[in-house]
Amino acid sequence: MKIRRLLATAVVAAVTAPAALASVAPASAATGPAAPRPQVPPLGRSFGAPYAADDAARPSLMELEKAAAAARQAYDAAVAAEAAAVRALADELSDTAPLAVAAAGAVRDAEAAAAARQAAADRLADAEAALKDLPEGATEAEKARAEQDVADAVAAAEDAAEAQEAAGTRAKEATRARDDARAAASARVHRAGEDEAKALAAREAADKALADARKEAERGACVPEDRLTVEVTGLPATITAGTTVDFTVRVGNGTDRTLDEVWPYVKVEGPDDLLDVLWSTADSPDWQDADADHYAGAVEKLAAGAHAEVKVRLRVAASAPAGDGVATVAADYLNDDESCGGTPEFHEYGFGVVTAALPGPPAARPAATVHQPQGAAATRPLTTPAAGSLADTGSSSAVPQVAGAAATAVALGAGLILAVRRRRPNTEA
Repeated sequence: MKIRRLLATAVVAAVTAPAALASVAPASAATGPAAPRPQVPPLGRSFGAPYAADDAARPSLMELEKAAAAARQAYDAAVAAEAAAVRALADELSDTAPLAVAAAGAVRDAEAAAAARQAAADRLADAEAALKDLPEGATEAEKARAEQDVADAVAAAEDAAEAQEAAGTRAKEATRARDDARAAASARVHRAGEDEAKALAAREAADKALADARKEAERGACVPEDRLTVEVTGLPATITAGTTVDFTVRVGNGTDRTLDEVWPYVKVEGPDDLLDVLWSTADSPDWQDADADHYAGAVEKLAAGAHAEVKVRLRVAASAPAGDGVATVAADYLNDDESCGGTPEFHEYGFGVVTAALPGPPAARPAATVHQPQGAAATRPLTTPAAGSLADTGSSSAVPQVAGAAATAVALGAGLILAVRRRRPNTEA
């Protein structure tokens, strides 16, 4: 598949404004046999890059866009999750948090229990001191009362000790629960921060992959180039069946840079079938057949402002019926930096085929679309805008219609879809 076919479907960022080729100074350009040309890769791969084994597994531009959108959503969710974790930690650290309130109450209860135990211990000490300090003449009733006071104080001290131990246990448990909750909230903040960092890295990687793919797609997209010109000279208005005629295809580079490889496109259709097309140049004088995609050789390193000429030989079989024919020409280019493109329109030059026994003028052609190139006074050329659509077309038993195919440039996002294809009955695949 050649550039000419890619131009019919490539999405481009912008179409170069039409500019007439003001002056093409004569210059030499190396021409030679058509070298094997790389197949056109899918849009999004650099043109001319060799196919790799994993090309089929490479994500498409649409898949990368979806992945980038998902990564941005995941990052936004991670940021929100971290913010929520920070708020939760702040709530846990607050004195009004439920566990904090419970822990504070348990601590106060433990402190109160400790104070009660100390009071009970003091009471026991006082009761024991009072019993010890009874005078020798104390009555049995006084002794019994003092002993009872000691016994009551001992019981109270034991109860206070148990209460203090229980309150201390509750305070420890409440404090541990509060601290565990705070530690868990802090850990969630830490994990949320890590998740946010990972999500950020994933988002940046997805955005970079998408940006790289877009750059690669832009770099690999072929674009129309108005300043690349092509014209036919020397094609007669009528050709007799069974004869051979020669004419010239001139390709001009009106751009401001050298075009590393330019391919002239020449396709000729007779009243009933494709006609044999051969080409030659000064550097490759032997006549050679145009290839299956209708390219007539290759021009190497066509300098800015220069032009090159390709001689074309057209052979019309003796059995060819009388009728109308058309020669379609264009030109494509591929640079070493993988930029590529071609003439945004193809040019059709009409002629008539007459039989040797019954010569006559060709049928009339639509006058409104005729333009006359230099050096071809007898030829009837027609320029047909096609927005880069020089896809292969087949022959027809009907008279070819040379009035021109529709030219459509459909805006799609920031670019254009050059989706016009010239159709005739029984077009070839």
